[in-house]
Amino acid sequence: MIWHITKRELYDNLNSLRFALTTVLLLALMLTNAIGHLREHPKRMQKYHNAVSESMTRMAAHTEDSLYKLAQEGPGNLYKKPSSLYFCAEGGDPVLPNTIEGGSPFGYSENLRGVWKLKYPDANINMKRVGPDVTKLDWAFVIGYVLSLVALLFTFDAISGESERGTLRLMFANSVPRHTVLMGKFLGALISVSIPFTLAVLINLLLISTSNAVHLNAEAWERLGIIFLIALLYTCLFLALGLLVSARAQRSAVSLVILLLIWITFVVFMPSTLAAIASEFSPSMPSSESLWKRRNQIQEELWQKYGRWLWSDKVDKETLTGKREFFTQDADAEERLHREHLIEKIAQVQHARSITRISPATLLQHLIESFAGTGFERHLQFVENAQRYARQLREFVADTDRADPESLHIIGVREGMTQKKILPESVPKFEDTLSLSKDFNTRTTELLLLALFVVVLLSGAYLAFVRLEI
Repeated sequence: MIWHITKRELYDNLNSLRFALTTVLLLALMLTNAIGHLREHPKRMQKYHNAVSESMTRMAAHTEDSLYKLAQEGPGNLYKKPSSLYFCAEGGDPVLPNTIEGGSPFGYSENLRGVWKLKYPDANINMKRVGPDVTKLDWAFVIGYVLSLVALLFTFDAISGESERGTLRLMFANSVPRHTVLMGKFLGALISVSIPFTLAVLINLLLISTSNAVHLNAEAWERLGIIFLIALLYTCLFLALGLLVSARAQRSAVSLVILLLIWITFVVFMPSTLAAIASEFSPSMPSSESLWKRRNQIQEELWQKYGRWLWSDKVDKETLTGKREFFTQDADAEERLHREHLIEKIAQVQHARSITRISPATLLQHLIESFAGTGFERHLQFVENAQRYARQLREFVADTDRADPESLHIIGVREGMTQKKILPESVPKFEDTLSLSKDFNTRTTELLLLALFVVVLLSGAYLAFVRLEI
């Protein structure tokens, strides 16, 4: 019986004007999205490859000089790799840094330049940009705004409309269980909405995958499959909402007005409003001036403790060890301060994002960003990759120096390190990678929350339908 009702709903929807308009609209949006991505992605990748090539050339030159030069300068800056799924969600990448600076702060002389360290940029992590961006025509916009509105348009009169026409009374005259009718209507609407959306997605991916400008590996296709399932789950949420309101409203026109008001509130206004409120009530961040004041204070203490060795021309072990301690502790202190500052900013953004989860559109945005490899979570993985690489490079320098019995093993001082040449190929290279399993684990809460919304709304629709007087 459920399948019979589903087929009837599907037949009515396929022959309606709203189905035709939905198909045309989704196809136009997805085609525009694909064309824009094919035009912009090669530029992003070319810029990234040029920056990485320059960094590798610089590091190779340092390697040819000496191990000390490599420890002093490293690869320079580290760059974030653009995601091949940028067309799914931009994720606010323009306001997030794509570079972590690396270098040594001193420039007094060739032997007084310190060691390579990470200097995290003072990122423009704006807490008011934690929701979807309506100015970007990506999948997140199409799914979050267009598909949700389409779902409401397919269900606003599913029950109230039949009640007005009297067909609902005829249906229940045959002793059909109400839950069977409700599930049939739900499945019929879901299939009706999924057909044009799936067609638009397939054409979008066909254009992108057959182009030489974009390479989609196996993991990218897995991520796309997850994003597609998330889109269907999100659609189910609004289909259930439409059935709930349609069961409670006496007239389909009233149902449509109520649903539009709910959609505007939860999808359009709530994300930015909640983010603004969260930013206003969050504790104030330490200023950059305060950060550098602490930095200078630590540096002055180190100068007082090790200054007598820094300018000395002696090459005895005590002098070289004093220089090493200064450079090592100075690098650790600067990285620690930048890391603490970054952690504080990250905590503020995560607090704001947790508040905006009330909005289904923001919840969807966070999920698509994570699985598309863009946005704030992607930035956090980039920082983790950079920190891991910094440890790896320092371990390589220490191990290489330790392998030379003639070295004094005093890292950070030219006279205390090995003078043997090292092969550029042996130096570890920075790889900005993503982990699908990690993304899935960190987004489990959001997935369960989205599924919970669907279950609650479907349960509410069933209770409203049961209490409906025919």
